[in-house]
Amino acid sequence: MDYSFEENAISKGFKTICGIDEAGRGPLAGPVYAAAVILPLGLEITGLNDSKKLSEKKREELFDVICEKAVDFSIGIADEKEIDEINILNATFLAMKRAVDGLKIKPDYALIDGNRYPRIGGITEETIVKGDGKSMSVAAASILAKVSRDRYMLEIAETYPQYCFEKHKGYGTKLHYEMLEKYGISPVHRKSFLKKLLGE
Repeated sequence: MDYSFEENAISKGFKTICGIDEAGRGPLAGPVYAAAVILPLGLEITGLNDSKKLSEKKREELFDVICEKAVDFSIGIADEKEIDEINILNATFLAMKRAVDGLKIKPDYALIDGNRYPRIGGITEETIVKGDGKSMSVAAASILAKVSRDRYMLEIAETYPQYCFEKHKGYGTKLHYEMLEKYGISPVHRKSFLKKLLGE
């Protein structure tokens, strides 16, 4: 995990590099989140890694460090209605575009976790498979997206306590499916992910 991807972009003449990652493509409920982060090149953040490899406590700690030390950062979302309307891949790209559009400092180069180009427009894009374990900027974005989404799911849990969102964050766990069988589908569920339950 280092800045080699960022440094490579700078060696090609690009000036402002942002990392982009998403959280919440797989869950049955809630929005998909994306974050765009511009870090000062060479900034050392101890313990920074792919958000999936970190404990919740560590992610929360790193979230605050990243927000404090980043040159700029922004979070974008696409909600469950948009996911149902345009599908999860396009909704993820929409969240990524919104994250970049929310940056006060406009990047000219984006490092994106995965192998698909969101085509944000006005910016050169490079995809990195497992980028959240290779690029500091992408790892930082993965933490901001994940923590922001988890916090939102805790809020939803208060509105819909019967689904136990605070435990599974909307993912398709055994408990979540049991609650769906018992209580049916809520307004925050992704209907396109639950066609079997809806009998479609």
